[in-house]
Amino acid sequence: MEIKEVLKKMTLLEKIRLCVGKNFWQTKGCPEYDIPELFMCDGPTGLRKQEISQGVDMLGINNSIPATCFPASVTTSNTWDKDLLYKIGEAIGEEALDQKVGMVLGPGINIKRNPLCGRNFEYFSEDPVLTGKLASQYVKGMQEKGVACSLKHFACNSQELDRFTSDGVVDERTLREIYLKAFEIVVKQAKPQTIMSAYPKINGVHCSDDKKLLTDILRDEWGFDGMVVTDWGGMSNRIEAFKAGNDLAMPGDSDYMEKDIIDAVNNGLLNEEDIDRCLERIIKLALEKAELLKKDYLADYQKHHKLAVEVASKGAVLLKNDNNLLPLNEKDNILFVSNMFENARYQGAGSSHVNPKNLVQPKDCFKDYDYLEICDSNGVANEEQLEQLSDKASKADVVVVFAGLPASYESEGFDRDNMLMPDGHIKMIETAAKANRNVVVVLQNGAAVECDFADDVSSIIYMGLAGEGVGEAAYNVLFGKVNPSGKLSESWPYHYDDVVSSDIYCKTKDALYMEGIYVGYRYYDKADVSIRYPFGYGLSYTSFKFDDFKVNNNLVTVKITNTGKYDGEEVVQLYIGQDKPIIHRPIKELKDFEKVFLKKGDSKTITFKLQDDYFTLWNDGFKKIKGNYHILVGSSSQNIIFDEVIAVDGETIEAASWQKDSWYEKCIGKPNQEDFEKMLGRKYEAPRLIKGQFTMENTVEEMKDYSIVMKMFYKGVEKTIAKGFGGKIDYNNPEFKMFMKASAGSPLRSMKISSGIKGGLFEGLLAMANGQYIKGIIKMIKG
Repeated sequence: MEIKEVLKKMTLLEKIRLCVGKNFWQTKGCPEYDIPELFMCDGPTGLRKQEISQGVDMLGINNSIPATCFPASVTTSNTWDKDLLYKIGEAIGEEALDQKVGMVLGPGINIKRNPLCGRNFEYFSEDPVLTGKLASQYVKGMQEKGVACSLKHFACNSQELDRFTSDGVVDERTLREIYLKAFEIVVKQAKPQTIMSAYPKINGVHCSDDKKLLTDILRDEWGFDGMVVTDWGGMSNRIEAFKAGNDLAMPGDSDYMEKDIIDAVNNGLLNEEDIDRCLERIIKLALEKAELLKKDYLADYQKHHKLAVEVASKGAVLLKNDNNLLPLNEKDNILFVSNMFENARYQGAGSSHVNPKNLVQPKDCFKDYDYLEICDSNGVANEEQLEQLSDKASKADVVVVFAGLPASYESEGFDRDNMLMPDGHIKMIETAAKANRNVVVVLQNGAAVECDFADDVSSIIYMGLAGEGVGEAAYNVLFGKVNPSGKLSESWPYHYDDVVSSDIYCKTKDALYMEGIYVGYRYYDKADVSIRYPFGYGLSYTSFKFDDFKVNNNLVTVKITNTGKYDGEEVVQLYIGQDKPIIHRPIKELKDFEKVFLKKGDSKTITFKLQDDYFTLWNDGFKKIKGNYHILVGSSSQNIIFDEVIAVDGETIEAASWQKDSWYEKCIGKPNQEDFEKMLGRKYEAPRLIKGQFTMENTVEEMKDYSIVMKMFYKGVEKTIAKGFGGKIDYNNPEFKMFMKASAGSPLRSMKISSGIKGGLFEGLLAMANGQYIKGIIKMIKG
């Protein structure tokens, strides 16, 4: 098909309507022009394909077709294993072909700016290089099978609070070096066929409408030639979105701003060629995937389950192992404890939720051992249970406690309140530790938690959210069938107050990126703040020796030897930091890494090639900066084994006048708004909600306290959603809470798009909320 010739035959209205989805998961086809439909679904950790006829949603509530539930990104990223990420992408791609899905929404690669982000389990890391390199392999693996990846959420979607309407206030350097860098790496290395624009604004402009983001940077600078799709309900101004190059609005079928677009074209405010370019990209992708999906494909789900188990086993991070208590002896008298032993937290809640094909709980794999159920699904334990635990624990050789965060603590749609585990989980660990010196804690949570219990137990294993093979993986690691080789992809501070953004994160509607480039280990290093477990950290059942370190002709080499009793894997990490920089910089930054498997006694030499962009920073463009640089190799960000200084040629740039004596020079204490505004180059004013001046950008949740109409509407939404939960309005239920945030917590424009309700209903309600009741009724009738 010659797409440009087809476009010449189409009316303007036909073009506009084909740039909106048909329903929740499909694009529109047009038989008259031989344009096929394209089916897409969520899938960062496995397919979530919902049959249109059986109820659909964007938050994982309705049933989906069974698929392999791989570990969440929090666990896959802890593998630091590029080959494994490629295999995961391949496997999900194969299942997409099996289920006739042409496009998978994922992976999510937003930076873990703060431990409390409710969606951290779905993202890779606090570091853009680790994120970018791992995600690139995932994308390559899937697209090698012909299935399109939709890289998300572009960009600065690092909090769930007010995610539909918040403004990410961020300076250009931080944006480029931290929050766009992973996307840049994946676009250039893996060439994803689609990108998903994020909900929030960046410096006042919605991502869906941001020409600088979607065209100037993504297409012109990075060379992206694929399709951009909105997050579901994430379209803001469709006229500006066409100009920006946001091709497809999802979900459908919505008439949102149809008339406005036609008027804009007729009045010369929008070029029809902008619409043509967007539609051409949609049609091109739909044609390609329709051809691909003509063939039948049968995925090997048994093989994929084994892969899920392998990933979960290798993604487990051994945080502590006093006296080499682990691996355990299968003949020992072992007591297993906690509700999570039989109801593991193996995946996150929300749009990434998968209906697992073959879920194996830990209890299924340890049937010959004593088990004591402590804590309910919300982490509540009673005194009678704890007394029973104390008695039984004192008689066991080893006590293994499964603990972490229940589903109600972290989810898409809302952020965590703190870094604490449930009180019942803490009491359970403390009780076991008082009764027995050999306590192993197995953690199941999607992000860092405070571990004040760490000194009281012998061993800690962090499994993250380990997918459908969680039981087998736990068995493998505890009994040494697999030597854990996971490394933390995010720093674990002692307490939440140690986090650089703790005073500002989710304190206001807008996301103020006051800490700038000092995210995660970049801050802890420079501020010299002690943390419990550093970025890149993870122990092993064996030991490794690094030697023969050399830097010569842009090549860094180091030999690593397995000096212990077990075969195992280690991650060699390359960091680089400028010595005495003129422009403020982190002490060091990850630039490359390599995971290597070694049989006991074996050695291998790892080689890294120093690239020019390892020495750059953003200053009206990425510029290679002249100076002396530390070339650092180690096994974590705080276990640097070798350090050699080399001279690098490049540009010399003077620091901006605002830098002197600012927080950014030494990162002492917490960042302040005065220095932030100087770096930003402008004052920041928080948005104000003014009664009578509401717009389609405002949410029902915001307006209900100012408008009786919106208060009634909110109650109606509440009751409607409660019908799906047995009529119960329960904000302790994460799924109910998610639905409320996704509806009453989204702007009216998003409600109109996602509901598919045509006409002037929402515009009429808005007018009434502003006190214009007659005008509102007229809008509803005319609509």
